[in-house]
Amino acid sequence: MSDAGLWKVQAMAEAMGAERIGELPTGVTGLSIDSRTLVPGEAFFAIKGDNHDGHDFAAAAVKAGAALAVVSTAKRGVVPAPAPLLVVPDVLEGLTALARAARARSPAQVIAVTGSVGKTSTKEALRIALATDGETHASAASFNNHWGVPLSLARLPVSARHAIFEIGMNHAGEITPLVRLVRPHVAIVTSVEPVHLEFFDSVEGIADAKAEIFGGVEAGGTALINRDSAHFGRLKRHAVSAGIANIIGFGEHAEADARLLACTLAPEYASVDADILGVRVSYTIGTPGRHQVLNSLAVLAAAKVVGVDLAAAARALTGWAPAAGRGTRVTIEVPGGTALLIDESYNANPTSMRAALALLGQAPTGPRGRRIAVLGDMLELGPTGAELHRALAEAVRQNGIDLVFCAGPLMQSLWQALPSERRGGYAESAGSLQTDVIAAVRGGDAVMIKGSLGSKMGPIVKALVVARGAA
Repeated sequence: MSDAGLWKVQAMAEAMGAERIGELPTGVTGLSIDSRTLVPGEAFFAIKGDNHDGHDFAAAAVKAGAALAVVSTAKRGVVPAPAPLLVVPDVLEGLTALARAARARSPAQVIAVTGSVGKTSTKEALRIALATDGETHASAASFNNHWGVPLSLARLPVSARHAIFEIGMNHAGEITPLVRLVRPHVAIVTSVEPVHLEFFDSVEGIADAKAEIFGGVEAGGTALINRDSAHFGRLKRHAVSAGIANIIGFGEHAEADARLLACTLAPEYASVDADILGVRVSYTIGTPGRHQVLNSLAVLAAAKVVGVDLAAAARALTGWAPAAGRGTRVTIEVPGGTALLIDESYNANPTSMRAALALLGQAPTGPRGRRIAVLGDMLELGPTGAELHRALAEAVRQNGIDLVFCAGPLMQSLWQALPSERRGGYAESAGSLQTDVIAAVRGGDAVMIKGSLGSKMGPIVKALVVARGAA
Protein backbone atom coordinates (compact mmCIF):
# COMPACT_ATOMS: atom_id res chain seq x y z
CA MET A 1 0.00 0.00 0.00
CA SER A 2 1.28 3.49 -0.75
CA ASP A 3 2.23 5.94 2.01
CA ALA A 4 -0.78 8.06 1.05
CA GLY A 5 -3.11 5.48 2.59
CA LEU A 6 -5.82 3.26 1.18
CA TRP A 7 -8.48 5.81 0.22
CA LYS A 8 -8.80 9.57 -0.11
CA VAL A 9 -12.00 10.52 1.69
CA GLN A 10 -13.17 12.60 -1.28
CA ALA A 11 -12.88 9.53 -3.53
CA MET A 12 -14.71 7.39 -0.97
CA ALA A 13 -17.57 9.87 -0.69
CA GLU A 14 -17.90 10.19 -4.46
CA ALA A 15 -17.87 6.41 -5.00
CA MET A 16 -20.57 5.86 -2.38
CA GLY A 17 -22.62 8.98 -3.09
CA ALA A 18 -22.19 9.84 0.59
CA GLU A 19 -23.15 12.96 2.51
CA ARG A 20 -20.18 14.38 4.43
CA ILE A 21 -20.62 15.36 8.07
CA GLY A 22 -18.10 16.89 10.49
CA GLU A 23 -14.39 17.52 10.08
CA LEU A 24 -13.28 14.73 7.80
CA PRO A 25 -9.65 13.65 7.33
CA THR A 26 -7.92 13.74 3.96
CA GLY A 27 -7.66 9.95 3.80
CA VAL A 28 -8.02 6.64 5.64
CA THR A 29 -5.44 3.90 6.13
CA GLY A 30 -7.87 0.98 6.01
CA LEU A 31 -11.44 -0.24 6.40
CA SER A 32 -12.99 -1.97 9.41
CA ILE A 33 -16.34 -3.48 10.34
CA ASP A 34 -15.32 -4.49 13.88
CA SER A 35 -14.74 -1.86 16.56
CA ARG A 36 -12.79 -4.40 18.65
CA THR A 37 -10.03 -4.84 16.09
CA LEU A 38 -10.13 -1.39 14.49
CA VAL A 39 -6.76 0.30 14.01
CA PRO A 40 -6.68 4.08 14.49
CA GLY A 41 -6.89 5.80 11.11
CA GLU A 42 -9.28 3.28 9.57
CA ALA A 43 -12.81 4.00 8.39
CA PHE A 44 -15.49 2.11 10.33
CA PHE A 45 -18.44 0.73 8.33
CA ALA A 46 -21.53 0.21 10.49
CA ILE A 47 -22.83 -2.91 8.73
CA LYS A 48 -25.97 -4.61 10.01
CA GLY A 49 -25.29 -8.35 10.30
CA ASP A 50 -27.38 -11.35 11.29
CA ASN A 51 -26.58 -10.96 14.98
CA HIS A 52 -25.33 -7.40 15.47
CA ASP A 53 -25.86 -3.94 14.03
CA GLY A 54 -22.62 -2.05 13.53
CA HIS A 55 -24.40 1.21 14.33
CA ASP A 56 -24.47 0.08 17.97
CA PHE A 57 -20.66 0.22 17.97
CA ALA A 58 -20.02 3.24 15.75
CA ALA A 59 -19.52 5.66 18.65
CA ALA A 60 -17.05 3.25 20.27
CA ALA A 61 -15.20 2.95 16.96
CA VAL A 62 -14.79 6.73 16.69
CA LYS A 63 -13.64 6.87 20.30
CA ALA A 64 -11.09 4.12 19.52
CA GLY A 65 -9.56 6.26 16.78
CA ALA A 66 -11.57 5.60 13.64
CA ALA A 67 -10.80 8.28 11.05
CA LEU A 68 -14.50 8.36 10.26
CA ALA A 69 -17.64 6.22 10.45
CA VAL A 70 -19.89 5.25 7.57
CA VAL A 71 -23.48 5.14 8.80
CA SER A 72 -26.94 4.92 7.29
CA THR A 73 -29.24 7.89 6.80
CA ALA A 74 -31.77 6.32 9.18
CA LYS A 75 -29.22 6.04 12.00
CA ARG A 76 -27.01 9.06 11.45
CA GLY A 77 -27.63 10.20 15.02
CA VAL A 78 -25.96 7.20 16.66
CA VAL A 79 -22.61 9.05 16.80
CA PRO A 80 -22.77 12.40 18.60
CA ALA A 81 -21.58 15.52 16.76
CA PRO A 82 -19.02 16.61 15.76
CA ALA A 83 -17.88 13.11 14.77
CA PRO A 84 -16.62 12.69 11.18
CA LEU A 85 -19.24 10.75 9.21
CA LEU A 86 -20.03 9.61 5.70
CA VAL A 87 -23.78 9.06 5.50
CA VAL A 88 -25.30 6.69 2.92
CA PRO A 89 -28.78 5.20 2.43
CA ASP A 90 -27.48 1.66 3.12
CA VAL A 91 -24.02 0.89 4.53
CA LEU A 92 -23.54 -2.49 2.83
CA GLU A 93 -24.58 -1.01 -0.51
CA GLY A 94 -22.15 1.84 0.12
CA LEU A 95 -19.34 -0.65 0.82
CA THR A 96 -20.24 -2.53 -2.37
CA ALA A 97 -20.06 0.71 -4.37
CA LEU A 98 -16.62 1.40 -2.88
CA ALA A 99 -15.55 -2.13 -3.80
CA ARG A 100 -16.66 -1.49 -7.38
CA ALA A 101 -14.54 1.67 -7.43
CA ALA A 102 -11.56 -0.23 -6.03
CA ARG A 103 -11.80 -2.78 -8.84
CA ALA A 104 -12.15 -0.04 -11.46
CA ARG A 105 -8.98 1.76 -10.34
CA SER A 106 -6.87 -1.40 -9.86
CA PRO A 107 -4.26 -2.54 -12.41
CA ALA A 108 -3.85 -5.87 -10.57
CA GLN A 109 -4.16 -9.33 -12.05
CA VAL A 110 -7.19 -10.72 -10.21
CA ILE A 111 -7.85 -14.36 -9.29
CA ALA A 112 -11.10 -15.67 -7.80
CA VAL A 113 -11.39 -19.03 -6.04
CA THR A 114 -14.46 -21.11 -5.26
CA GLY A 115 -15.13 -24.79 -4.57
CA SER A 116 -16.77 -27.12 -2.09
CA VAL A 117 -13.49 -27.59 -0.22
CA GLY A 118 -10.06 -25.99 -0.39
CA LYS A 119 -11.05 -22.36 -1.08
CA THR A 120 -9.26 -20.73 1.84
CA SER A 121 -6.13 -22.90 1.73
CA THR A 122 -5.81 -22.37 -2.04
CA LYS A 123 -6.25 -18.62 -1.60
CA GLU A 124 -3.50 -18.58 1.02
CA ALA A 125 -1.17 -20.61 -1.21
CA LEU A 126 -1.84 -18.18 -4.05
CA ARG A 127 -1.00 -15.28 -1.74
CA ILE A 128 2.38 -16.84 -1.00
CA ALA A 129 3.16 -17.83 -4.58
CA LEU A 130 2.17 -14.54 -6.23
CA ALA A 131 3.95 -12.43 -3.61
CA THR A 132 7.22 -13.53 -5.21
CA ASP A 133 6.28 -11.20 -8.08
CA GLY A 134 5.28 -8.11 -6.12
CA GLU A 135 2.63 -6.66 -3.81
CA THR A 136 -0.23 -9.16 -3.43
CA HIS A 137 -3.59 -8.55 -1.80
CA ALA A 138 -5.90 -11.34 -0.63
CA SER A 139 -9.16 -11.55 1.24
CA ALA A 140 -8.74 -11.99 4.98
CA ALA A 141 -9.72 -15.21 6.75
CA SER A 142 -12.77 -16.68 5.00
CA PHE A 143 -14.34 -13.38 3.96
CA ASN A 144 -16.20 -14.95 1.05
CA ASN A 145 -19.85 -13.93 1.39
CA HIS A 146 -22.12 -10.97 0.54
CA TRP A 147 -20.25 -8.63 2.90
CA GLY A 148 -16.84 -10.33 3.03
CA VAL A 149 -16.16 -10.07 -0.70
CA PRO A 150 -17.07 -6.34 -0.97
CA LEU A 151 -14.99 -5.59 2.13
CA SER A 152 -11.99 -7.51 0.79
CA LEU A 153 -12.27 -5.83 -2.61
CA ALA A 154 -12.70 -2.33 -1.13
CA ARG A 155 -9.47 -2.96 0.80
CA LEU A 156 -7.56 -3.59 -2.46
CA PRO A 157 -4.70 -1.06 -2.65
CA VAL A 158 -4.17 0.62 -6.00
CA SER A 159 -0.48 -0.37 -5.70
CA ALA A 160 -1.17 -4.15 -5.66
CA ARG A 161 0.22 -6.19 -8.54
CA HIS A 162 -1.93 -9.26 -7.82
CA ALA A 163 -5.21 -9.80 -5.94
CA ILE A 164 -6.93 -12.99 -4.80
CA PHE A 165 -10.52 -13.31 -3.65
CA GLU A 166 -12.36 -16.27 -2.15
CA ILE A 167 -16.02 -16.57 -3.16
CA GLY A 168 -18.37 -18.92 -1.29
CA MET A 169 -22.02 -19.89 -1.44
CA ASN A 170 -24.60 -22.21 0.03
CA HIS A 171 -27.46 -21.26 -2.31
CA ALA A 172 -27.71 -20.95 -6.08
CA GLY A 173 -27.33 -17.39 -7.34
CA GLU A 174 -25.03 -16.17 -4.56
CA ILE A 175 -21.78 -16.28 -6.54
CA THR A 176 -23.05 -14.32 -9.57
CA PRO A 177 -23.23 -10.80 -8.03
CA LEU A 178 -19.94 -11.32 -6.18
CA VAL A 179 -17.93 -12.45 -9.18
CA ARG A 180 -19.35 -9.61 -11.27
CA LEU A 181 -18.00 -7.29 -8.60
CA VAL A 182 -14.56 -8.94 -8.52
CA ARG A 183 -14.24 -9.43 -12.33
CA PRO A 184 -11.32 -11.88 -12.16
CA HIS A 185 -8.82 -12.62 -14.90
CA VAL A 186 -8.56 -16.20 -13.59
CA ALA A 187 -11.34 -18.24 -11.94
CA ILE A 188 -10.54 -21.45 -10.04
CA VAL A 189 -12.99 -24.18 -9.01
CA THR A 190 -11.14 -26.42 -6.56
CA SER A 191 -13.80 -29.14 -6.25
CA VAL A 192 -17.49 -30.01 -6.34
CA GLU A 193 -18.62 -32.20 -3.45
CA PRO A 194 -21.84 -33.12 -1.62
CA VAL A 195 -21.96 -30.10 0.70
CA HIS A 196 -24.89 -27.73 1.36
CA LEU A 197 -27.21 -30.51 0.15
CA GLU A 198 -29.86 -29.06 2.43
CA PHE A 199 -30.22 -26.30 -0.19
CA PHE A 200 -29.69 -28.31 -3.40
CA ASP A 201 -31.49 -31.21 -5.05
CA SER A 202 -28.25 -32.79 -6.32
CA VAL A 203 -24.48 -32.47 -6.53
CA GLU A 204 -25.01 -31.44 -10.16
CA GLY A 205 -26.91 -28.44 -8.82
CA ILE A 206 -23.91 -27.58 -6.66
CA ALA A 207 -21.68 -27.79 -9.75
CA ASP A 208 -23.98 -25.40 -11.61
CA ALA A 209 -23.86 -22.96 -8.69
CA LYS A 210 -20.05 -23.11 -8.49
CA ALA A 211 -19.90 -22.51 -12.26
CA GLU A 212 -21.48 -19.10 -11.73
CA ILE A 213 -17.91 -17.92 -11.10
CA PHE A 214 -17.21 -18.10 -14.83
CA GLY A 215 -19.87 -15.51 -15.57
CA GLY A 216 -17.73 -12.68 -14.20
CA VAL A 217 -14.39 -13.55 -15.80
CA GLU A 218 -12.84 -10.73 -17.82
CA ALA A 219 -12.59 -11.06 -21.60
CA GLY A 220 -9.60 -13.21 -22.52
CA GLY A 221 -9.55 -14.74 -19.04
CA THR A 222 -8.90 -18.27 -17.84
CA ALA A 223 -10.89 -20.99 -16.07
CA LEU A 224 -9.01 -23.51 -13.90
CA ILE A 225 -11.06 -26.65 -13.15
CA ASN A 226 -10.31 -29.82 -11.20
CA ARG A 227 -9.76 -32.38 -13.98
CA ASP A 228 -10.27 -35.29 -11.57
CA SER A 229 -13.78 -34.14 -10.70
CA ALA A 230 -16.70 -36.17 -12.01
CA HIS A 231 -18.21 -32.78 -12.89
CA PHE A 232 -15.31 -31.48 -15.00
CA GLY A 233 -17.28 -31.76 -18.25
CA ARG A 234 -20.27 -29.94 -16.77
CA LEU A 235 -18.09 -27.14 -15.41
CA LYS A 236 -16.20 -26.85 -18.70
CA ARG A 237 -19.46 -26.45 -20.61
CA HIS A 238 -20.44 -23.61 -18.29
CA ALA A 239 -17.05 -21.95 -18.85
CA VAL A 240 -17.42 -22.23 -22.63
CA SER A 241 -20.95 -20.79 -22.41
CA ALA A 242 -19.51 -17.85 -20.47
CA GLY A 243 -17.16 -17.15 -23.40
CA ILE A 244 -13.97 -18.46 -21.80
CA ALA A 245 -11.62 -19.96 -24.37
CA ASN A 246 -8.65 -20.75 -22.11
CA ILE A 247 -9.75 -23.67 -19.92
CA ILE A 248 -7.12 -25.49 -17.86
CA GLY A 249 -7.63 -28.78 -16.03
CA PHE A 250 -5.52 -29.69 -13.00
CA GLY A 251 -5.14 -33.01 -11.17
CA GLU A 252 -3.88 -36.55 -11.65
CA HIS A 253 -5.93 -37.20 -14.80
CA ALA A 254 -3.86 -38.12 -17.85
CA GLU A 255 -5.37 -35.18 -19.75
CA ALA A 256 -4.76 -32.59 -17.01
CA ASP A 257 -2.83 -29.52 -18.20
CA ALA A 258 -1.38 -29.07 -14.71
CA ARG A 259 -0.70 -32.70 -13.86
CA LEU A 260 0.54 -34.49 -10.78
CA LEU A 261 3.26 -36.96 -11.76
CA ALA A 262 4.29 -38.16 -8.28
CA CYS A 263 4.20 -37.08 -4.67
CA THR A 264 5.53 -38.14 -1.29
CA LEU A 265 3.25 -37.44 1.67
CA ALA A 266 4.79 -36.76 5.07
CA PRO A 267 3.02 -35.84 8.33
CA GLU A 268 3.80 -32.13 8.00
CA TYR A 269 4.65 -31.55 4.33
CA ALA A 270 4.50 -33.09 0.86
CA SER A 271 7.06 -33.37 -1.95
CA VAL A 272 5.61 -32.97 -5.43
CA ASP A 273 6.70 -33.70 -9.00
CA ALA A 274 4.36 -32.12 -11.56
CA ASP A 275 3.96 -30.92 -15.11
CA ILE A 276 2.59 -27.38 -15.06
CA LEU A 277 1.44 -26.34 -18.53
CA GLY A 278 4.30 -28.18 -20.16
CA VAL A 279 6.99 -27.33 -17.60
CA ARG A 280 8.35 -30.02 -15.26
CA VAL A 281 8.53 -28.76 -11.67
CA SER A 282 9.61 -30.42 -8.40
CA TYR A 283 8.73 -28.66 -5.18
CA THR A 284 7.71 -29.06 -1.54
CA ILE A 285 4.57 -27.69 0.10
CA GLY A 286 4.59 -26.86 3.79
CA THR A 287 1.14 -28.25 4.47
CA PRO A 288 0.31 -31.97 4.44
CA GLY A 289 -2.29 -33.94 2.51
CA ARG A 290 -2.93 -35.21 -1.00
CA HIS A 291 -5.81 -32.77 -1.39
CA GLN A 292 -3.41 -29.89 -0.79
CA VAL A 293 -0.99 -31.34 -3.33
CA LEU A 294 -3.75 -31.22 -5.95
CA ASN A 295 -4.68 -27.66 -5.02
CA SER A 296 -1.03 -26.65 -5.41
CA LEU A 297 -1.28 -27.61 -9.08
CA ALA A 298 -4.02 -25.00 -9.55
CA VAL A 299 -1.94 -22.45 -7.67
CA LEU A 300 1.10 -22.89 -9.89
CA ALA A 301 -0.96 -23.01 -13.07
CA ALA A 302 -2.63 -19.72 -12.08
CA ALA A 303 0.76 -18.20 -11.26
CA LYS A 304 2.08 -19.12 -14.70
CA VAL A 305 -1.05 -17.75 -16.42
CA VAL A 306 -0.65 -14.31 -14.76
CA GLY A 307 3.03 -14.14 -15.59
CA VAL A 308 4.71 -15.07 -12.31
CA ASP A 309 8.02 -16.94 -12.51
CA LEU A 310 7.02 -20.59 -12.04
CA ALA A 311 10.20 -21.70 -10.26
CA ALA A 312 9.98 -18.85 -7.74
CA ALA A 313 6.29 -19.53 -7.08
CA ALA A 314 6.99 -23.24 -6.53
CA ARG A 315 9.84 -22.55 -4.11
CA ALA A 316 7.62 -20.21 -2.11
CA LEU A 317 5.12 -22.98 -1.36
CA THR A 318 7.45 -24.42 1.27
CA GLY A 319 6.08 -21.56 3.41
CA TRP A 320 2.46 -22.60 2.90
CA ALA A 321 1.29 -23.64 6.38
CA PRO A 322 -2.19 -24.71 7.52
CA ALA A 323 -4.47 -21.86 8.57
CA ALA A 324 -5.97 -21.73 12.07
CA GLY A 325 -8.55 -24.48 12.55
CA ARG A 326 -7.56 -26.14 9.28
CA GLY A 327 -4.87 -28.56 10.37
CA THR A 328 -2.68 -26.51 12.69
CA ARG A 329 -0.65 -28.68 15.05
CA VAL A 330 0.44 -28.17 18.63
CA THR A 331 2.13 -30.42 21.16
CA ILE A 332 0.37 -30.49 24.53
CA GLU A 333 1.39 -31.77 27.95
CA VAL A 334 -0.67 -34.78 29.07
CA PRO A 335 -0.36 -37.55 31.65
CA GLY A 336 2.54 -39.74 30.60
CA GLY A 337 4.28 -37.19 28.39
CA THR A 338 3.09 -35.18 25.41
CA ALA A 339 0.44 -35.58 22.71
CA LEU A 340 -0.04 -34.11 19.26
CA LEU A 341 -3.19 -32.01 18.83
CA ILE A 342 -4.40 -31.39 15.27
CA ASP A 343 -6.95 -28.58 15.06
CA GLU A 344 -9.36 -29.10 12.13
CA SER A 345 -12.26 -27.48 13.97
CA TYR A 346 -13.05 -24.65 11.55
CA ASN A 347 -15.49 -26.55 9.33
CA ALA A 348 -16.36 -29.98 7.92
CA ASN A 349 -18.05 -31.82 5.10
CA PRO A 350 -17.73 -35.45 3.98
CA THR A 351 -14.76 -34.76 1.69
CA SER A 352 -12.76 -32.66 4.13
CA MET A 353 -13.59 -35.10 6.93
CA ARG A 354 -12.11 -38.00 4.97
CA ALA A 355 -9.03 -35.90 4.17
CA ALA A 356 -8.59 -35.05 7.85
CA LEU A 357 -8.91 -38.71 8.87
CA ALA A 358 -6.26 -39.57 6.28
CA LEU A 359 -3.92 -36.96 7.78
CA LEU A 360 -4.56 -38.34 11.26
CA GLY A 361 -3.71 -41.78 9.91
CA GLN A 362 -0.29 -40.44 8.88
CA ALA A 363 0.33 -38.54 12.12
CA PRO A 364 3.22 -39.76 14.28
CA THR A 365 2.45 -41.33 17.65
CA GLY A 366 4.68 -42.18 20.59
CA PRO A 367 5.14 -45.57 22.24
CA ARG A 368 1.71 -47.03 22.95
CA GLY A 369 0.18 -43.86 21.53
CA ARG A 370 -3.18 -43.93 19.79
CA ARG A 371 -4.76 -41.98 16.94
CA ILE A 372 -7.91 -40.35 18.30
CA ALA A 373 -10.58 -38.59 16.24
CA VAL A 374 -13.00 -36.20 17.98
CA LEU A 375 -15.78 -35.49 15.48
CA GLY A 376 -18.77 -33.17 15.46
CA ASP A 377 -21.76 -33.00 13.14
CA MET A 378 -21.33 -32.06 9.49
CA LEU A 379 -24.18 -29.65 8.84
CA GLU A 380 -26.30 -28.62 5.81
CA LEU A 381 -26.31 -32.14 4.30
CA GLY A 382 -30.07 -32.45 4.01
CA PRO A 383 -31.88 -35.81 4.09
CA THR A 384 -28.66 -37.75 3.32
CA GLY A 385 -26.96 -36.44 6.46
CA ALA A 386 -27.22 -39.59 8.58
CA GLU A 387 -26.01 -41.80 5.72
CA LEU A 388 -23.02 -39.55 4.98
CA HIS A 389 -22.00 -39.59 8.64
CA ARG A 390 -22.34 -43.38 8.86
CA ALA A 391 -20.16 -43.79 5.75
CA LEU A 392 -17.19 -42.27 7.60
CA ALA A 393 -16.76 -45.57 9.45
CA GLU A 394 -14.87 -46.95 6.47
CA ALA A 395 -12.42 -44.01 6.49
CA VAL A 396 -11.90 -44.56 10.21
CA ARG A 397 -10.99 -48.18 9.54
CA GLN A 398 -8.83 -47.49 6.47
CA ASN A 399 -6.71 -44.92 8.27
CA GLY A 400 -6.16 -46.95 11.40
CA ILE A 401 -7.93 -44.60 13.78
CA ASP A 402 -7.88 -46.26 17.19
CA LEU A 403 -10.54 -44.30 19.04
CA VAL A 404 -13.41 -42.05 17.97
CA PHE A 405 -15.37 -39.56 20.06
CA CYS A 406 -18.61 -38.32 18.47
CA ALA A 407 -20.69 -35.24 19.26
CA GLY A 408 -24.11 -34.35 17.88
CA PRO A 409 -27.28 -36.11 16.69
CA LEU A 410 -25.91 -36.73 13.18
CA MET A 411 -22.64 -38.16 14.45
CA GLN A 412 -24.67 -40.74 16.35
CA SER A 413 -25.00 -42.55 13.00
CA LEU A 414 -21.21 -42.91 12.80
CA TRP A 415 -21.03 -43.91 16.46
CA GLN A 416 -23.49 -46.75 15.88
CA ALA A 417 -21.52 -47.94 12.83
CA LEU A 418 -18.23 -48.20 14.73
CA PRO A 419 -17.02 -51.44 16.32
CA SER A 420 -16.98 -51.31 20.11
CA GLU A 421 -13.18 -51.23 20.34
CA ARG A 422 -13.06 -47.93 18.41
CA ARG A 423 -15.74 -46.17 20.47
CA GLY A 424 -14.28 -43.51 22.73
CA GLY A 425 -17.45 -41.71 23.74
CA TYR A 426 -20.62 -40.08 22.48
CA ALA A 427 -22.56 -36.98 23.57
CA GLU A 428 -25.36 -34.94 22.06
CA SER A 429 -23.22 -31.80 22.06
CA ALA A 430 -19.55 -30.91 21.90
CA GLY A 431 -19.69 -29.24 25.29
CA SER A 432 -20.94 -32.44 26.92
CA LEU A 433 -18.10 -34.42 25.34
CA GLN A 434 -15.30 -32.12 26.41
CA THR A 435 -14.53 -33.61 29.83
CA ASP A 436 -14.34 -37.17 28.49
CA VAL A 437 -11.93 -36.14 25.72
CA ILE A 438 -9.61 -34.30 28.11
CA ALA A 439 -9.57 -37.30 30.45
CA ALA A 440 -8.84 -39.77 27.65
CA VAL A 441 -5.75 -38.21 26.06
CA ARG A 442 -2.43 -39.58 27.25
CA GLY A 443 1.24 -39.49 26.33
CA GLY A 444 2.06 -40.50 22.76
CA ASP A 445 -1.44 -39.91 21.37
CA ALA A 446 -2.30 -37.96 18.22
CA VAL A 447 -5.69 -36.24 18.52
CA MET A 448 -7.63 -34.63 15.66
CA ILE A 449 -10.71 -32.48 16.29
CA LYS A 450 -13.11 -31.63 13.45
CA GLY A 451 -16.70 -30.63 12.81
CA SER A 452 -18.81 -28.00 11.11
CA LEU A 453 -18.48 -24.54 12.63
CA GLY A 454 -22.00 -24.79 14.02
CA SER A 455 -21.14 -27.98 15.89
CA LYS A 456 -18.80 -25.93 18.13
CA MET A 457 -15.77 -28.22 18.23
CA GLY A 458 -13.33 -25.31 18.59
CA PRO A 459 -13.88 -24.97 22.36
CA ILE A 460 -12.67 -28.57 22.83
CA VAL A 461 -9.39 -27.59 21.18
CA LYS A 462 -9.04 -24.60 23.51
CA ALA A 463 -10.01 -26.68 26.52
CA LEU A 464 -7.34 -29.28 25.76
CA VAL A 465 -4.67 -26.62 25.43
CA VAL A 466 -5.77 -24.88 28.63
CA ALA A 467 -6.22 -28.08 30.65
CA ARG A 468 -3.05 -29.74 29.48
CA GLY A 469 -0.94 -26.79 28.33
CA ALA A 470 1.21 -26.41 25.25
CA ALA A 471 4.54 -28.21 25.52
